[in-house]
Amino acid sequence: MSDIRYGLEGKVVVVTGGSRGIGLDTARRLVEEGARVVICARKQEGLEAAREALGGDVLAVAAHVGKPDQVEALFQAVMDKHGRIDVLINNVGMNIMTGAVADTDPGLWNKIIDTNLTGTFLCSRRAAQEMRQQKAGKIVTVTSIAGHRAAPAMGVYGIAKAAMEMLTKVLAAELASDNIQVNAVAPAMVKTDFSKPFWSNPDLQAQIVQKIPLGRLAETIDVVHPVLFLASRAADYITGQTLVVDGGATVV
Repeated sequence: MSDIRYGLEGKVVVVTGGSRGIGLDTARRLVEEGARVVICARKQEGLEAAREALGGDVLAVAAHVGKPDQVEALFQAVMDKHGRIDVLINNVGMNIMTGAVADTDPGLWNKIIDTNLTGTFLCSRRAAQEMRQQKAGKIVTVTSIAGHRAAPAMGVYGIAKAAMEMLTKVLAAELASDNIQVNAVAPAMVKTDFSKPFWSNPDLQAQIVQKIPLGRLAETIDVVHPVLFLASRAADYITGQTLVVDGGATVV
């Protein structure tokens, strides 16, 4: 258990993409905090394994965040069990390596945009409906530094992540009067299965690390702490911001 505490005991926190990687480790820290945690993912098998690993009274709901009916079912399950939503962590992300954007098939474009951008919109929209009634809430979205600069084979993904950061700003402005803070965390590459095709190649990993002033790839905990900070009372006066967590990669 970490000695860093965020005061989230008793808070109802929904973590999308909570069955692995950053989402799972975020949910694990939330359980340690004493939060009432809800995780969702598309695949039931992985979701149940994550719920068992987390223990406690974690609610696990299978849902595709890019589909409105499944998002509605997810949040209805949260309300039925807990009666409120204090924090939404939009962590679902999907990247399929693509060629030039100008040559990208529209079906592939839609798949990447729907999972990343549309999913964030649908979940944030539904969470905001409840948070407005409460006059309190926090939405934290995990984006990427891919949304800050063009990168080979990541064009559509980067476009989606950049749009998610603008969505963050717009929601922050619109929801401020309801005491809802909306922020984002933009990591560089994190050592998860999601990015394994890159860091599992020693030569490629060395090339990536060479461009990071802190001299290493991020671990999931490096992202979890900023996410929980923005979800906590310590960030009550922060909204519409993107916290870049990249070991200094974008400053050189």
